[in-house]
Amino acid sequence: MSDSAVTMVVTEPRGPLHPVAAETVPPPAGWVRVSVVASGVCNADIATAAATGKDAAFPVTPGHEVAGVIAEIGDRVEGWAAGDRVAVGWFGGSCGHCASCRTGDVVHCAERKIPGLSYPGGWAQSITMPADALARIPDGLDLFDAAPFGCAGVTTFNAIRTAGVRAGGRVAVFGIGGLGHLALQFAVKLGYETVAIARGGDRERLARELGAHHYVDSDAQAPGAALKELGGADLIVYTASSTAPVDELLTGLGVHGQLTLIGVDAGSVTVPAARLVMNGHTLTGHLTGSPRETEQAMAFAVTTGVRPMIERMPLEKASDAVTQLRAGAPRFRIVLDTAGSE
Repeated sequence: MSDSAVTMVVTEPRGPLHPVAAETVPPPAGWVRVSVVASGVCNADIATAAATGKDAAFPVTPGHEVAGVIAEIGDRVEGWAAGDRVAVGWFGGSCGHCASCRTGDVVHCAERKIPGLSYPGGWAQSITMPADALARIPDGLDLFDAAPFGCAGVTTFNAIRTAGVRAGGRVAVFGIGGLGHLALQFAVKLGYETVAIARGGDRERLARELGAHHYVDSDAQAPGAALKELGGADLIVYTASSTAPVDELLTGLGVHGQLTLIGVDAGSVTVPAARLVMNGHTLTGHLTGSPRETEQAMAFAVTTGVRPMIERMPLEKASDAVTQLRAGAPRFRIVLDTAGSE
Protein backbone atom coordinates (compact mmCIF):
# COMPACT_ATOMS: atom_id res chain seq x y z
CA MET A 1 0.00 0.00 0.00
CA SER A 2 1.29 3.43 -0.96
CA ASP A 3 1.73 5.88 1.91
CA SER A 4 0.70 8.86 -0.21
CA ALA A 5 -1.79 9.69 -2.92
CA VAL A 6 -2.22 12.53 -5.39
CA THR A 7 -4.96 14.92 -4.33
CA MET A 8 -6.25 17.98 -6.20
CA VAL A 9 -6.55 20.90 -3.79
CA VAL A 10 -7.50 24.57 -3.64
CA THR A 11 -5.64 26.50 -0.97
CA GLU A 12 -7.28 29.94 -1.24
CA PRO A 13 -10.63 31.40 -2.35
CA ARG A 14 -10.94 31.23 -6.15
CA GLY A 15 -7.43 29.80 -6.23
CA PRO A 16 -6.23 27.24 -8.77
CA LEU A 17 -6.54 23.50 -8.35
CA HIS A 18 -3.16 21.88 -8.07
CA PRO A 19 -1.94 18.37 -7.24
CA VAL A 20 -0.28 17.55 -3.94
CA ALA A 21 0.97 14.30 -2.47
CA ALA A 22 -1.22 13.65 0.59
CA GLU A 23 -0.36 11.03 3.17
CA THR A 24 -2.84 8.16 3.43
CA VAL A 25 -3.79 7.26 6.98
CA PRO A 26 -5.91 4.39 8.36
CA PRO A 27 -9.63 5.26 8.44
CA PRO A 28 -11.26 5.92 11.82
CA ALA A 29 -13.97 3.71 13.27
CA GLY A 30 -17.02 3.52 11.03
CA TRP A 31 -15.13 4.87 8.02
CA VAL A 32 -13.36 3.29 5.03
CA ARG A 33 -10.62 4.39 2.68
CA VAL A 34 -11.23 3.90 -1.03
CA SER A 35 -8.65 3.86 -3.80
CA VAL A 36 -10.28 6.09 -6.39
CA VAL A 37 -10.32 5.00 -10.03
CA ALA A 38 -12.80 7.47 -11.51
CA SER A 39 -14.34 10.72 -10.26
CA GLY A 40 -17.05 12.69 -12.05
CA VAL A 41 -17.18 16.45 -12.48
CA CYS A 42 -20.58 17.94 -11.64
CA ASN A 43 -21.94 21.50 -11.90
CA ALA A 44 -22.11 21.54 -8.11
CA ASP A 45 -18.33 21.07 -8.05
CA ILE A 46 -17.82 24.49 -9.64
CA ALA A 47 -18.75 26.26 -6.42
CA THR A 48 -16.74 23.81 -4.33
CA ALA A 49 -13.66 24.35 -6.49
CA ALA A 50 -14.07 28.12 -6.13
CA ALA A 51 -13.78 27.65 -2.34
CA THR A 52 -15.50 30.95 -1.58
CA GLY A 53 -18.04 29.85 1.02
CA LYS A 54 -17.74 31.24 4.53
CA ASP A 55 -17.35 27.70 5.85
CA ALA A 56 -14.59 26.68 3.42
CA ALA A 57 -11.80 24.92 5.31
CA PHE A 58 -8.57 24.88 3.36
CA PRO A 59 -7.23 22.93 1.65
CA VAL A 60 -10.39 22.06 -0.33
CA THR A 61 -10.60 18.89 -2.42
CA PRO A 62 -13.80 18.75 -4.55
CA GLY A 63 -15.49 15.67 -5.99
CA HIS A 64 -18.70 13.82 -5.12
CA GLU A 65 -19.11 11.28 -7.96
CA VAL A 66 -16.58 8.64 -7.00
CA ALA A 67 -15.96 5.05 -8.05
CA GLY A 68 -13.13 2.85 -6.81
CA VAL A 69 -12.08 -0.08 -4.68
CA ILE A 70 -12.02 -0.32 -0.88
CA ALA A 71 -8.41 -0.19 0.31
CA GLU A 72 -8.81 -0.12 4.12
CA ILE A 73 -11.62 -0.58 6.61
CA GLY A 74 -11.90 1.09 10.00
CA ASP A 75 -13.12 -0.55 13.19
CA ARG A 76 -16.83 -1.32 13.58
CA VAL A 77 -17.44 -1.54 9.84
CA GLU A 78 -19.42 -4.60 8.80
CA GLY A 79 -20.57 -5.90 5.44
CA TRP A 80 -17.64 -4.50 3.46
CA ALA A 81 -14.23 -5.89 2.59
CA ALA A 82 -11.03 -4.65 1.00
CA GLY A 83 -11.32 -5.10 -2.75
CA ASP A 84 -15.06 -4.35 -2.96
CA ARG A 85 -16.01 -2.09 -5.87
CA VAL A 86 -17.90 0.89 -4.52
CA ALA A 87 -19.35 4.25 -5.46
CA VAL A 88 -19.87 7.35 -3.35
CA GLY A 89 -22.12 10.21 -4.41
CA TRP A 90 -23.40 13.59 -3.24
CA PHE A 91 -24.77 11.85 -0.17
CA GLY A 92 -21.69 11.26 1.96
CA GLY A 93 -23.09 10.04 5.27
CA SER A 94 -25.76 10.95 7.85
CA CYS A 95 -26.26 11.02 11.60
CA GLY A 96 -28.30 7.81 11.68
CA HIS A 97 -30.56 8.86 14.57
CA CYS A 98 -32.68 11.86 13.51
CA ALA A 99 -36.29 11.58 12.35
CA SER A 100 -35.28 11.63 8.67
CA CYS A 101 -32.67 8.91 9.13
CA ARG A 102 -34.99 6.74 11.20
CA THR A 103 -37.61 6.84 8.44
CA GLY A 104 -35.04 6.00 5.75
CA ASP A 105 -34.88 9.51 4.28
CA VAL A 106 -31.15 9.86 4.87
CA VAL A 107 -30.55 12.47 2.16
CA HIS A 108 -32.61 15.00 4.13
CA CYS A 109 -30.71 14.45 7.36
CA ALA A 110 -29.91 17.88 8.80
CA GLU A 111 -26.39 16.63 9.59
CA ARG A 112 -25.78 14.90 6.25
CA LYS A 113 -22.25 14.95 4.92
CA ILE A 114 -21.21 15.85 1.37
CA PRO A 115 -17.86 14.76 -0.09
CA GLY A 116 -15.77 17.81 -0.93
CA LEU A 117 -17.58 19.93 1.64
CA SER A 118 -17.81 17.86 4.82
CA TYR A 119 -14.50 16.09 4.19
CA PRO A 120 -11.95 15.92 1.33
CA GLY A 121 -13.69 14.82 -1.86
CA GLY A 122 -12.94 12.40 -4.65
CA TRP A 123 -10.70 14.39 -7.00
CA ALA A 124 -7.88 12.32 -5.61
CA GLN A 125 -6.33 8.88 -5.74
CA SER A 126 -7.72 8.15 -2.28
CA ILE A 127 -10.81 9.20 -0.34
CA THR A 128 -11.88 8.36 3.20
CA MET A 129 -15.59 8.46 4.05
CA PRO A 130 -18.25 7.00 6.35
CA ALA A 131 -19.15 3.41 5.50
CA ASP A 132 -22.84 4.31 5.35
CA ALA A 133 -22.12 6.42 2.25
CA LEU A 134 -20.99 3.41 0.19
CA ALA A 135 -22.95 1.96 -2.72
CA ARG A 136 -21.92 -1.41 -4.13
CA ILE A 137 -21.17 -1.36 -7.86
CA PRO A 138 -22.76 -4.33 -9.66
CA ASP A 139 -20.92 -6.66 -11.99
CA GLY A 140 -21.31 -5.49 -15.54
CA LEU A 141 -20.86 -1.79 -14.81
CA ASP A 142 -17.49 -0.21 -15.55
CA LEU A 143 -16.06 2.04 -12.84
CA PHE A 144 -15.96 5.02 -15.18
CA ASP A 145 -19.62 4.53 -16.01
CA ALA A 146 -20.44 3.96 -12.33
CA ALA A 147 -18.94 7.22 -11.05
CA PRO A 148 -21.72 9.57 -12.32
CA PHE A 149 -24.41 7.36 -10.80
CA GLY A 150 -23.64 8.68 -7.31
CA CYS A 151 -25.13 12.06 -8.26
CA ALA A 152 -26.44 12.50 -11.82
CA GLY A 153 -27.59 8.90 -12.19
CA VAL A 154 -29.47 8.38 -8.94
CA THR A 155 -30.92 11.90 -9.01
CA THR A 156 -32.53 11.52 -12.43
CA PHE A 157 -33.56 7.90 -11.85
CA ASN A 158 -35.34 8.74 -8.60
CA ALA A 159 -36.97 11.89 -9.97
CA ILE A 160 -38.70 9.86 -12.67
CA ARG A 161 -39.52 6.60 -10.94
CA THR A 162 -40.97 8.23 -7.81
CA ALA A 163 -43.22 10.67 -9.69
CA GLY A 164 -46.07 8.19 -10.02
CA VAL A 165 -46.53 8.70 -13.76
CA ARG A 166 -49.13 6.38 -15.27
CA ALA A 167 -47.95 3.51 -17.45
CA GLY A 168 -47.34 4.81 -20.96
CA GLY A 169 -47.46 8.41 -19.76
CA ARG A 170 -45.65 11.33 -21.36
CA VAL A 171 -42.39 12.50 -19.76
CA ALA A 172 -40.48 15.55 -20.95
CA VAL A 173 -36.84 16.20 -20.12
CA PHE A 174 -35.81 19.86 -20.22
CA GLY A 175 -32.08 20.23 -20.84
CA ILE A 176 -30.10 17.45 -22.51
CA GLY A 177 -26.79 17.76 -20.68
CA GLY A 178 -25.01 15.90 -17.90
CA LEU A 179 -28.25 15.24 -16.03
CA GLY A 180 -30.68 15.38 -18.93
CA HIS A 181 -29.07 12.76 -21.16
CA LEU A 182 -29.41 10.26 -18.30
CA ALA A 183 -32.96 11.36 -17.44
CA LEU A 184 -33.90 10.87 -21.07
CA GLN A 185 -32.55 7.31 -21.10
CA PHE A 186 -34.27 6.41 -17.84
CA ALA A 187 -37.61 7.77 -19.07
CA VAL A 188 -37.34 5.76 -22.28
CA LYS A 189 -36.33 2.53 -20.53
CA LEU A 190 -39.13 2.95 -17.97
CA GLY A 191 -41.57 2.83 -20.87
CA TYR A 192 -42.73 6.43 -21.17
CA GLU A 193 -43.45 8.48 -24.27
CA THR A 194 -40.49 10.78 -24.01
CA VAL A 195 -39.96 14.37 -25.15
CA ALA A 196 -36.47 15.88 -25.23
CA ILE A 197 -36.25 19.67 -24.96
CA ALA A 198 -33.01 21.54 -25.65
CA ARG A 199 -31.76 24.75 -27.20
CA GLY A 200 -31.04 24.49 -30.91
CA GLY A 201 -31.33 21.56 -33.25
CA ASP A 202 -27.84 20.13 -32.79
CA ARG A 203 -28.93 17.69 -30.08
CA GLU A 204 -31.97 16.27 -31.84
CA ARG A 205 -30.11 13.42 -33.53
CA LEU A 206 -28.52 12.32 -30.25
CA ALA A 207 -31.79 12.67 -28.35
CA ARG A 208 -33.52 10.41 -30.84
CA GLU A 209 -30.64 7.93 -30.73
CA LEU A 210 -31.15 7.80 -26.96
CA GLY A 211 -34.79 6.93 -27.59
CA ALA A 212 -36.68 10.25 -27.51
CA HIS A 213 -40.02 10.06 -29.31
CA HIS A 214 -40.21 13.84 -29.79
CA TYR A 215 -37.71 16.69 -29.87
CA VAL A 216 -38.46 20.34 -29.11
CA ASP A 217 -35.99 23.06 -30.03
CA SER A 218 -36.64 25.68 -27.34
CA ASP A 219 -34.95 28.35 -29.48
CA ALA A 220 -37.45 27.77 -32.29
CA GLN A 221 -40.66 27.41 -30.26
CA ALA A 222 -41.89 27.90 -26.72
CA PRO A 223 -41.46 24.48 -25.09
CA GLY A 224 -44.53 24.73 -22.88
CA ALA A 225 -46.70 25.50 -25.89
CA ALA A 226 -45.10 22.63 -27.83
CA LEU A 227 -45.86 20.20 -25.02
CA LYS A 228 -49.45 21.45 -24.87
CA GLU A 229 -49.82 20.70 -28.59
CA LEU A 230 -48.70 17.13 -27.89
CA GLY A 231 -51.43 16.77 -25.28
CA GLY A 232 -49.49 17.92 -22.22
CA ALA A 233 -46.82 16.23 -20.14
CA ASP A 234 -47.52 14.04 -17.15
CA LEU A 235 -44.03 14.87 -15.88
CA ILE A 236 -41.42 17.45 -16.81
CA VAL A 237 -37.96 16.75 -15.42
CA TYR A 238 -36.18 20.09 -15.28
CA THR A 239 -32.39 19.67 -15.44
CA ALA A 240 -31.23 23.12 -16.60
CA SER A 241 -29.27 25.34 -14.20
CA SER A 242 -31.38 28.46 -14.83
CA THR A 243 -34.95 28.64 -13.53
CA ALA A 244 -35.97 31.40 -15.97
CA PRO A 245 -37.78 29.10 -18.46
CA VAL A 246 -39.88 27.37 -15.78
CA ASP A 247 -42.84 29.79 -15.86
CA GLU A 248 -43.61 29.18 -19.53
CA LEU A 249 -42.80 25.50 -19.30
CA LEU A 250 -45.52 25.00 -16.68
CA THR A 251 -48.10 25.70 -19.40
CA GLY A 252 -47.06 22.40 -20.98
CA LEU A 253 -48.27 20.24 -18.10
CA GLY A 254 -51.35 18.12 -18.58
CA VAL A 255 -54.06 17.77 -15.94
CA HIS A 256 -52.48 16.44 -12.73
CA GLY A 257 -49.07 16.99 -14.32
CA GLN A 258 -45.92 17.48 -12.30
CA LEU A 259 -42.77 19.53 -12.89
CA THR A 260 -39.77 18.34 -10.90
CA LEU A 261 -36.80 20.67 -10.48
CA ILE A 262 -33.40 18.99 -10.20
CA GLY A 263 -31.41 21.82 -11.76
CA VAL A 264 -31.58 25.15 -9.93
CA ASP A 265 -30.00 28.55 -9.50
CA ALA A 266 -30.71 31.39 -7.08
CA GLY A 267 -33.76 32.47 -9.07
CA SER A 268 -37.47 32.15 -8.29
CA VAL A 269 -40.43 30.56 -10.03
CA THR A 270 -43.80 32.27 -10.53
CA VAL A 271 -46.81 29.96 -10.51
CA PRO A 272 -50.30 31.31 -11.39
CA ALA A 273 -52.41 30.06 -8.50
CA ALA A 274 -55.63 29.60 -10.49
CA ARG A 275 -53.99 27.45 -13.15
CA LEU A 276 -52.24 25.38 -10.48
CA VAL A 277 -55.53 24.71 -8.70
CA MET A 278 -57.73 24.21 -11.76
CA ASN A 279 -55.37 21.68 -13.32
CA GLY A 280 -54.17 19.94 -10.18
CA HIS A 281 -50.55 20.69 -11.05
CA THR A 282 -47.60 19.88 -8.82
CA LEU A 283 -44.31 21.78 -8.73
CA THR A 284 -41.68 20.05 -6.69
CA GLY A 285 -37.94 19.69 -6.17
CA HIS A 286 -35.86 16.57 -5.95
CA LEU A 287 -32.55 15.98 -4.19
CA THR A 288 -30.29 13.02 -5.11
CA GLY A 289 -30.74 9.58 -3.46
CA SER A 290 -29.48 7.21 -0.82
CA PRO A 291 -26.67 4.67 -1.36
CA ARG A 292 -29.28 1.91 -1.68
CA GLU A 293 -31.12 3.93 -4.33
CA THR A 294 -27.82 4.47 -6.12
CA GLU A 295 -27.40 0.69 -6.19
CA GLN A 296 -30.91 0.35 -7.63
CA ALA A 297 -30.14 2.91 -10.33
CA MET A 298 -26.95 1.06 -11.27
CA ALA A 299 -28.74 -2.31 -11.31
CA PHE A 300 -31.41 -0.84 -13.59
CA ALA A 301 -28.67 0.50 -15.86
CA VAL A 302 -27.03 -2.91 -16.12
CA THR A 303 -30.35 -4.52 -17.02
CA THR A 304 -31.48 -1.92 -19.55
CA GLY A 305 -28.26 -0.55 -21.02
CA VAL A 306 -28.50 3.00 -19.64
CA ARG A 307 -25.02 4.53 -19.61
CA PRO A 308 -23.59 8.02 -19.10
CA MET A 309 -21.80 9.58 -22.04
CA ILE A 310 -18.42 10.46 -20.57
CA GLU A 311 -15.22 12.22 -21.49
CA ARG A 312 -12.15 11.01 -19.60
CA MET A 313 -9.55 13.49 -18.42
CA PRO A 314 -6.44 12.94 -16.28
CA LEU A 315 -6.85 13.82 -12.61
CA GLU A 316 -4.28 16.62 -12.88
CA LYS A 317 -6.46 18.30 -15.55
CA ALA A 318 -9.25 18.96 -13.03
CA SER A 319 -8.92 22.73 -13.54
CA ASP A 320 -9.43 22.28 -17.29
CA ALA A 321 -12.47 20.14 -16.55
CA VAL A 322 -13.99 22.92 -14.42
CA THR A 323 -13.29 25.48 -17.15
CA GLN A 324 -15.00 23.30 -19.73
CA LEU A 325 -17.97 22.75 -17.46
CA ARG A 326 -18.40 26.48 -16.87
CA ALA A 327 -18.46 26.94 -20.65
CA GLY A 328 -20.99 24.16 -21.13
CA ALA A 329 -18.55 22.31 -23.37
CA PRO A 330 -18.62 18.69 -22.12
CA ARG A 331 -20.68 16.06 -23.93
CA PHE A 332 -21.89 15.10 -21.37
CA ARG A 333 -20.02 14.12 -18.19
CA ILE A 334 -16.31 14.60 -17.57
CA VAL A 335 -14.82 11.82 -15.45
CA LEU A 336 -11.34 12.23 -13.99
CA ASP A 337 -8.99 9.29 -14.38
CA THR A 338 -6.54 8.74 -11.50
CA ALA A 339 -4.38 6.20 -13.36
CA GLY A 340 -0.82 7.30 -13.99
CA SER A 341 -0.92 10.17 -11.50
CA GLU A 342 2.33 10.72 -9.69
